[in-house]
Amino acid sequence: MDDERMQILKMLEEHKITAEEAAGLLSALEAPTRPAGGIQPSSGHNRWLRIRVTDMATGRAKVNVNVPLGVLTAVGRLGARFGLQKVADREGIDLSELIESIRAGAEGKLVDVTSEDEREHVEIFVE
Repeated sequence: MDDERMQILKMLEEHKITAEEAAGLLSALEAPTRPAGGIQPSSGHNRWLRIRVTDMATGRAKVNVNVPLGVLTAVGRLGARFGLQKVADREGIDLSELIESIRAGAEGKLVDVTSEDEREHVEIFVE
């Protein structure tokens, strides 16, 4: 849990999220019962939503976000902040449908899209 807190604080320090978003994420980590969004960790371990957007020209990560599934309700706001909604719209990905499939227990790589126009590689997976 300390790693998760540090990651949230690092995102705050890097101005990737606002103080309000960080507070919400930290509060969700402290919730003793059912995680936000109704997702229960499987197999007794924490599950993570990992979002990667890579610039194909340089190979560098434009977005590299790891979010505990327990705070899935914040993912929409985070996705909007990192331009994920723009990418999703451009590539025909329905984020609300993606979130519902995660809530239903989907695991592994859920999205693997290469956009030649924007020269980006987008990957979204659950571990």
